[in-house]
Amino acid sequence: MAQLTTTSSQVGNSLREILLSGDIQPGDEPSYQVCKLLYEYHPIGKKMVDAPVAMAQCQKRIINIQKGPEEKVRNAFLDEWRNISADRYIANTARLSRVYGIAAIAAKIKGEDDAKPLDFDKLQDAELSFSVFDPLNIAGSVVLNLNPNAFDFLKTTGIAVQGQAYHSSRTMILMNEDPLYLSYTSAGFGFNGRSVYQRALFALKSFIQSMITDDMITLKAGVLVAKMKPPGGIIDQVMQLAAGLKRSIVQEAQTGNVISVGLEDAIETLNMQNIDGAYGMARKDILENIALSADMPAKILNSESFADALHEGEEDAKLIAQFVDRMRITMDPLYRFFDKIVQYRAWNKDFYETIQNQFPEEYSGVDYKTAFMEWQNSFIATWPNLLEEPDSEKVKVDEVKLKAIIAIDEVWLPALDPENKARLLEWTQDNLNDYEMLFGSPLDLDIEAFAKYEPPLPEAGGPQEPKPQAPFSSKDSDNYQDATMSTFVTFLKENEGKIPKSVFSSIKREGQQRARERMQGGRAEGILDFSDLILRGERAISPQ
Repeated sequence: MAQLTTTSSQVGNSLREILLSGDIQPGDEPSYQVCKLLYEYHPIGKKMVDAPVAMAQCQKRIINIQKGPEEKVRNAFLDEWRNISADRYIANTARLSRVYGIAAIAAKIKGEDDAKPLDFDKLQDAELSFSVFDPLNIAGSVVLNLNPNAFDFLKTTGIAVQGQAYHSSRTMILMNEDPLYLSYTSAGFGFNGRSVYQRALFALKSFIQSMITDDMITLKAGVLVAKMKPPGGIIDQVMQLAAGLKRSIVQEAQTGNVISVGLEDAIETLNMQNIDGAYGMARKDILENIALSADMPAKILNSESFADALHEGEEDAKLIAQFVDRMRITMDPLYRFFDKIVQYRAWNKDFYETIQNQFPEEYSGVDYKTAFMEWQNSFIATWPNLLEEPDSEKVKVDEVKLKAIIAIDEVWLPALDPENKARLLEWTQDNLNDYEMLFGSPLDLDIEAFAKYEPPLPEAGGPQEPKPQAPFSSKDSDNYQDATMSTFVTFLKENEGKIPKSVFSSIKREGQQRARERMQGGRAEGILDFSDLILRGERAISPQ
């Protein structure tokens, strides 16, 4: 057993046990106990496990149920999700799987045999609880089948806790990394996943040495060095007493005090300016080695740099977003396990009766099972993008889309019959209601009434209604091409017989090409401006 001796503050027993566990060398494998100590006491050990899980759960999933009364069905699901603390259990299971390499969660119903299949139809009124197990709890049941010809080769089939078997419908097993053939992990007590500490064990030990160095530097930073000229070649007790008195005066002096020293005496602090370069580089390399061993971005472990890591446009931000996406994929089986349980508890028969009362036309003749399966099959849960744009940028994007919608309406509405006008208006309404950043209240128009509406024709010789002013002109919009496209179309309709055919065909083809580029999102300056085409047409009509 190696010996550790320091002249700094004493290292606690648990950290000392990490440092001295088996004379850790590169390539050593952590045991179950070492993994537990690393998570409990190591400053980086906890962050390696919890930070990725917390980042994966820092945003809520977007829940969509495309069929049925979406808002009410979704709210019932989210309320039950919070009631059973699903996020906390998912995080705890993912945490233990990263610490030891494997973990499991089981749904327990009070009064039911855990070995029997879970009856989801009875979950509504059942007393439900969840238990999260680490490898020691399920030891012996997750060894995995090592027969290459077996159907369940290197697959988990179920768990047993202290001899009590759990049916697979009640449990979900999560491994950190996939198992390797004949690769036994002592932390997981089987041929299963690997701990996040396995490749980083030696680097984690080195990090504790850097903490000891920090402590030693802190202790020595306040040491004063008094350089005093000896009074003579022979030092007797009087001289020693005088020198000691000088040292005590220097030691007791504080801010605001004045002390006197000899002309050839000097008082200095310890010179540690050469420590920063080598020690700083070593500590940085240790953190990068730990991150590399755990297959995670180093920014996550280095909090000082991580504060700027999520700025848009930085490559570090993309790497972190990709890492969080992988973490969410790893945790997806746990979410699907809870999704099914929450659906049966939230969308129960009592809830369906309220839906039938509120929506009799849609559900009065539909039985509960049919409606439930319809909601379950249309259930979609997606994660939002980790790199969110600020609200100011979202408003700019919505503004550009809004101008495009208005331009499309200006082009198509004059040429459509009432029924297709109503369809275009419904499409416009649906798109406008998606812009919550621009409009606080949704637009609700009577589309059927609009389809039947026929505007009155103006009387012959009567006053003509003034043409409506374009909603966006070149003076009040950065997107000038949106304002000139409709003007160009109107110009062609009004002057089709006046412009020579060759010129008319040329500017029409050019205008169609620019319109296609516009719909494809081309935003280069001048490409989508139709004013030059209108000018060519006007010159063709009046060459002089």
